[in-house]
Amino acid sequence: MSATAPRNVVIPAGSLVVKPPAHPTYDLKAVIKLALSEDAGDVTCKATIPVEMEVEAYFLAKEDGIVAGISLTEMVFNEVDPSLKVEWYRKDGDSVHKGLQFGKVHGRAHSIVVAERVVLNFMQRMSGIATLTKAMADAANPAYILETRKTAPGLRLVDKWAVLIGGGQNHRMGLFDMVMIKDNHISIAGGITNALKSVDLYLEQNNLQMGVEVETRTLEEVNQVLNYASTTKTSLTRIMLDNMVVPLSNGDVDISMLQEAVNLIDGRFETEASGNVTLETVNKIGQSGVTYISSGALTHSVKALDISLKIDTELALEVGKRTKRA
Repeated sequence: MSATAPRNVVIPAGSLVVKPPAHPTYDLKAVIKLALSEDAGDVTCKATIPVEMEVEAYFLAKEDGIVAGISLTEMVFNEVDPSLKVEWYRKDGDSVHKGLQFGKVHGRAHSIVVAERVVLNFMQRMSGIATLTKAMADAANPAYILETRKTAPGLRLVDKWAVLIGGGQNHRMGLFDMVMIKDNHISIAGGITNALKSVDLYLEQNNLQMGVEVETRTLEEVNQVLNYASTTKTSLTRIMLDNMVVPLSNGDVDISMLQEAVNLIDGRFETEASGNVTLETVNKIGQSGVTYISSGALTHSVKALDISLKIDTELALEVGKRTKRA
């Protein structure tokens, strides 16, 4: 996590930018255009704002968290009106606190208002993901925190970008970049050993090299994987230990099954814990010795970070104090 900058220091454009993860078919500009098209034809702006009027608007944090989406925000503003001037006092991945003005945009009032909601929709969602990711990544140490494919449809790259900004790592981007043998594949293949054999044969026949992960749900399945790997040359790289964290009635979790599975594997493969991962449980899970902890909640249960874009910041702060939101 990068150190925060004093408010009066402008962050140079492109400084220490966390780049979006690569995706072969994802068009980020098209996603921005689609989002903007949802608000096309702003009759209120046309009715109330003179075409050439210029203003300054300020980004205001209404709660503490990790800001994300600054780079994407610049792309949105540029799409709406390349003449807009943006300055930032924080960068993606920095912490913000309630009441902080962390950036401003100057230019045509009409353009700023047209871009406002789209910019905030992206930034609030991404900042919420980054904030939770940062908290979970810190608590999971020495394990690494991963998201899953449980992302908002059409926003996968945006959601996974926010995870990177928050200090997490990306799991697979889609169904194309690794082999991940899950429960339904195993059931259809007739067992975990058959599924592994089929994958190894397919990769060999097609001269492919990529990571291979298999999901296990019981210690018996873990042993089946290890027995197969001990007698066969395999491309297997990681074993998922799914739902081996057992919730208890007192709110705690029992990780004894997970710990036993990690001990059985004994470092021969990367391990990934999945299931019942929360901010309250992730620290205990991280102490089990697993390599990775994956959490769908990072992206499927997003609590947006409260951020606004205001021209009259004095009044906005006054209202915020009255409502305890700034």
